[in-house]
Parts: sequence; C-alpha cells; structure tokens
Amino acid sequence: MGRSVTNAGGIGSGTDESQGDTAPVAAGERERGSGAGCERGGAAERVLRYHRVPRFELESGTVLEDVVQAYHLDGELNAARDNLVVIFHALTGTPDAVGEWWRPIAGPGRVIDTDRYAVLCTNLIGSCYGTSHAPLPSGERPKVTTRDMARLIRLLVDELGVRSVAFAVGGSLGGMVALEWAASFPELTRSVVSIAAPAAHTAQAIGWNHVQRRVIEVAGEDGLAIARMVGMLTYRTADEFDARFGRELRPDGRFQAQSYLDHHGGKLLARFDVRSYLTLIDAMDAHDVGRGRGGVAAALRAFRGRLTGVGIPGDLLYRDVDVRSWTDAAGAAYREIHSIHGHDAFLLEPEQVERVLTEALGAASPLREAAAAGPAR
Repeated sequence: MGRSVTNAGGIGSGTDESQGDTAPVAAGERERGSGAGCERGGAAERVLRYHRVPRFELESGTVLEDVVQAYHLDGELNAARDNLVVIFHALTGTPDAVGEWWRPIAGPGRVIDTDRYAVLCTNLIGSCYGTSHAPLPSGERPKVTTRDMARLIRLLVDELGVRSVAFAVGGSLGGMVALEWAASFPELTRSVVSIAAPAAHTAQAIGWNHVQRRVIEVAGEDGLAIARMVGMLTYRTADEFDARFGRELRPDGRFQAQSYLDHHGGKLLARFDVRSYLTLIDAMDAHDVGRGRGGVAAALRAFRGRLTGVGIPGDLLYRDVDVRSWTDAAGAAYREIHSIHGHDAFLLEPEQVERVLTEALGAASPLREAAAAGPAR
C-alpha cells in the first residue's frame, strides 16, 4: 500500500488527516520516467496532492518503482466514507475535472456536487500531469494498460479508507478505464458510467492511432502537432466543420479549417509530452475489457452495481453501435448524447451529460440499500 503525500498550501490542497502520513514531494520529483512534465494551461493551476506507491507491477510484468500518483480530491468524505465519486480523464486531460475540463458537471451545486460528494480525479499512469515513476533501467517506455490505470487508482481509494464508491465516470479513454474499473472491482462501486468508449479498441481506432504513431516516429516531437490534427478530425464531425468553417478563407489565403487544425496541433505540442502521448495511445490499443475474463459479456455482467454506456450518434472515433454492442452484451443501460460535435460531445454538451449522470447517480444509494435491491440495470 502506498502513502498519501500532499503539497502544503494552495486551493484544494488541504490535508485529510485520516488519509495517512503526509509530506511534501521533493522539488523535481515528477521530472522522472513516463509522465514527466506537461505544461498546464487555462484556469489558474491548483495544487495537486500526491500518493506514493513504492512498487507497482504492470500487467506486462514490468515493475515500476517509486510511483507518484497525482490527484485532486474536492469535497469531503462523509463519516461512512461512502460518498466518493471517481472521475477518469481522457487522453490529454488533466486530473483537475472540477477546476478545469468538467466544471459545468462537477463542483459546488453541479450534478456531481462537491457539497455532497468527495470527488477524486487522478492523473492516469502514463500521462504527464503529475503522475510519474522512476525511469526504467532500459530507458524504454513502459507498456501500460487501462487495467493498470484502474488498479493504481484502486490503491489510492483504499488508502482513503473507502470501501464503497458511490459513482465512477469517464469519457473516451476515461470511459475505457471506467469499464475496467467495473470489471476489475465488481462489488466496489454502486454506479458506473462509460461515455463514448468501446469495450475493446476497434480496428479503425487502432488504425487512427497507427497513423498518429507513425507521424511521430517520422517527424519526432513536432509530429505530435500533426498527430493532434489527425485526432481532431476524429473528435469532431463533417457537419460541424462545414457549419463552422465551410470554405472560408483567412486574410493570408489559408482555409479556416487549416488554421483551426494548426492551432490545436500547436497547443498540444506546447503542453503535452510526446512519450506520454505514445504510452497512452498504446494503452488504448491494448484495451479489451473481456481479455482473460471470458469475453466482454462475462467481464461486465459480473459488475454488481448499475452500469450505463453512453453512445454519441455521429461519433467518428467510437460509434454509438460500438457502445450499444457492449451494453447489450452486459445487460447494461444505454443512453445517448446527440450533438453536431461528435465524439467531443461529452465535453461540450453539459446539459445532456447532466441528464444522463443525474439518472445514474440515482443508483448510487448507500451500500446496504443497494445490496437489498440487487444489481440495477
């Protein structure tokens, strides 16, 4: 078991004495191994908390030493410690769902209400927004899986003294981790929602990642900007591009669509780490919740809480039918978000997301009530 370490001071950095020993992380400690140093942008950066795990064995058998898992914990755990909500971020997301990328959804008075719930969001292992580990002797990138991500977060949840999680949710890569969370710990969480995520990475999605990986191999770090452009074309739809840009030209004679892609490519290059990007898309390609569990249906039907899959018709990356296929196999609830934005709708359609989550949170009743009612679908 690891121990919690917390930076002193700053917004959201208060220490919960029941979490265990606390100590500051040494300066530069995060500048190690995979996950070393992304630039933060947008809202003022909040101080992270850290959870140290001396030794963590990946599915591959590789052992990571001195793992430091970065996270935010907003709100307070109640006396029963059964009001925890876990949020899993997407590919290039940060651990600050409440303060940054999901502010319309999580925070005081929001559907995931930090006045009612304690909300945990970690930086996934392999990412570069605070979570790190000692470099491997070979210097190679570790082979991380979505199952590894779920297992590391579970260590932190245990450290917090939580034996029953109220709710867990994620979109895209975060939705894959949510499925692994449900399958890996079938009796831990009372309600889980996976948005715009397949049960196993699809052949076409593997193809998109291959193109991104190859351009990075050819162009080096600058290839990350091009990889992001490729990604943006899968995150949005042709209808949105036509409506926003059409054939409009900029004063310099370039198409607005070109400028938009260049802008997003440059932004990611400035804030993200190329090794982390490769580690995470490798993890996505390896994702298969049914692997070693007798298939998707067996893996997800073992979950004892309410499981909901959310599809987005028109999503070019993970089709709504990809989500519907695993909800049917698992006997899970299926809901939809409708949007011109496509895949990114889970970030851009807060009202529709709120409706889905309100319903799912209704199943996050205290453990004794959930046990009496049986599994909810």
